[in-house]
Formats: sequence, structure tokens, C-alpha cells
Amino acid sequence: MEEFSTAKHKLSSEDYPEFIKYMGSKSKIIDFVMEGINSVYNGGYVCDLFAGSASLSGALSQQVPVHSNDIQAYSGTIAKAYLLTSSEYISIDEIISQANDIHSKNLNSLYIEIHDYNKDVSLDEFNEIEKAQQQLIFHDFQGQWQLFTKNYSGTWWSANQCLWIDAIREVAENYKGTPSYNLILSALMYAMAYSSQGTGHYAQYRDAKTESSMKDISIYRKKSVVEYFTRKYISSINQLNHLQKLPHKITTLDYKDCLNNIDNSTVYADPPYCFVHYSRFYHALETVVLYDHPNIQVKGGRFVKGRYRENRHQSPFSIKTQVSSAFSQLFKGVRETKSNLALSYSNTGMISIEKVIELAETELGPSYDLNLLTIDHKHMTLGRRLDRDREVKECLFLAKL
Repeated sequence: MEEFSTAKHKLSSEDYPEFIKYMGSKSKIIDFVMEGINSVYNGGYVCDLFAGSASLSGALSQQVPVHSNDIQAYSGTIAKAYLLTSSEYISIDEIISQANDIHSKNLNSLYIEIHDYNKDVSLDEFNEIEKAQQQLIFHDFQGQWQLFTKNYSGTWWSANQCLWIDAIREVAENYKGTPSYNLILSALMYAMAYSSQGTGHYAQYRDAKTESSMKDISIYRKKSVVEYFTRKYISSINQLNHLQKLPHKITTLDYKDCLNNIDNSTVYADPPYCFVHYSRFYHALETVVLYDHPNIQVKGGRFVKGRYRENRHQSPFSIKTQVSSAFSQLFKGVRETKSNLALSYSNTGMISIEKVIELAETELGPSYDLNLLTIDHKHMTLGRRLDRDREVKECLFLAKL
């Protein structure tokens, strides 16, 4: 590997495959983000402190060394797909051949009939089919690799779609420790997102309450996990066949711990803006990556509809009583490591822009030159409210030594 120069580079966004639908993603305003980072970047690592969908890793992977960090494991997997690339990936034919054998074996052992969603049924019949699949959560599966079939059949995905998710996930495990592993999981997350009957996240799935909603859900039940996975895996290999290898880092740490492990970096921070916790919206992605058979949250003696993992991460940036302190800790960590900072926030955040500026001035002190960039932007809500997107003013707080 050639030694990478720490001299300053003019950064720009590269083309990269997008793997998940992500609330608040900066992919649509990546040029604005690059403008802010360029204004404070002095060479060396760019640390993406709250990487999320890891879009910054995809955009910068061939230009500078990136330190991608997020406390969620799925984010680290996507970052590895972008940053730890290979010239030789496992062939798609080999993956699908193995998955097909696993799917066939598990399908034959399933005690309920797999519904053909091309058949016309009444609304009542449809809901009985969905309910039967949802009841699989109470079935005692003997195999290790039937987690999604057990926990998620008849929710965001049909039982047959879950069988395929489990099968591809089992195949991925055969390549753990290789770049193929990260790409298989990332392409699987893409297939999960685009075959899901939800709105792009996994907070709650839709019920068929009307003929119209039944027909709409059926459209997604017919979608092939294998086809979505195959297309994304093949197209991603073409985009990720990088020649230059840089000394990238990927960590899954709390933001404060990550800041303790950097030095003289340029930090890009994109913390949560609102009161909802991302771990609620993307718990299924965390589960497919970790595949750790988590306990499902129970309320009132019943599994919650969202089928969330117990003990999900709760970000202080999404808690009203903790958000000011969280920002203070962020600014303190930047100052103590003598790093520069580009911080994304909006005028719809948990605290006001004026308060963020006040905290930055207090914690960073007079050694830092502070500036503010703004842009009008439509923020994706992924169905959390009646409006699918809202006009917000996106801000970049820039702090440079």
C-alpha cells in the first residue's frame, strides 16, 4: 500500500451505490456538505461521527482516508462495503445457488402454506393469511438461521420473503471477514428496503384495513428479494471496484468514545435532529447484521407491533433534557483533539440554532473561527407525518482552528 499524503485535497462527491432508505440522509445535499467540509479540511482523516447510511464514506472513499463511526452495526457494515473493497467478489451465481438450497430446505420444513399473492382473495381471507404468518413468532424453530421467518413473517415482509432474507444472510456468514461479506449484507439491506410493505423504515408495518390497502400491500408481497438483491450486488461491484486503497477506519462507538480516538482530524457530525430514535426505525437492519436473536419488546403481555429489539440505543441528541449536554460534549471532544468541525443541523432540531451557536462558542473558545452556512432543503420524513417531506433550513456549523 502506498503511503497516503496528508496534504489538503479539494474534496468532491463520487458516485456510489445507495443501499438503504434513510431518514434525514444527506445524499441529496452532498455537494452542500462537501462545501462545508472543504472550508475546514486541512488534510488527514475525515471522521464521519454519526455515519448513519455511510453516504460520506461512499462519496469520499477514493480521495481521503475516512474514519466512519456510528454506534449502530449496520452502519459499520455499509461503510465497510464502501471503504474495504476488493477486485474479487464472490460471484452472484454462487451466492444464489447456496441461498436457493437453504430456502428450499426451510420452505419444506415450514408448517404453514406459503401464499401466492397473485391469487385473488377477499379482505378477510387476506388478513387471515397475514395473521397466520405473524403467528410464526410463537413457533419453536430448530435452525439458527430462521430468525426473520420467525420474527417478521407477515409484517414488513411475507413469510416467503423472510425465508429468502434468512437464506441470503446464512450464505453471507460463509464469507465473514472478507469484502464479499459486507457487500452481501449491504445488498441484502437494499433488497429488504425495496421489498418491504412499509414506508421505508421499520417502525410499524401496515395493516390491510381496506381493499385498497390490501392491494397495495400485495404489490410489495409480490416483490422478489432475490431479484432486488441480485441487481444491487452486481451493480455495486461495478461501482466499488476501486484501485486506490486508503487507510480507512470503521468503528461502532458512542460519539464521545470515538472523539477520544481521533487526533487532528476533520470531524463531520450529523447528529439526530428530532425526538424519535433511529434505532426504532432501523432495528430490522441491526438485527439482520448482528443476527443475535434479540429479545423482542413486550408491552402489556404482548409483543409490540413494531417487534423492536429490547435495549435499543437511545441517543441523547433525541432527548430534550440531554441534548444541550450532548452538544457540549461534542464540541469539547473536538477542541480536546484539536480537530476541525463541520456540523449539520436544522431549524427544526431539538434545540434552536442560536442555542447550538452559544454552546459552540462556550466549549470551543476563541481559538476557533466559527462560521455558518445554510441551505433550504426538503427533509425526508419517510411517512412519520402526513407530509413525506418538509421544508427545512439545513445548516452547517463550521469550526476551524
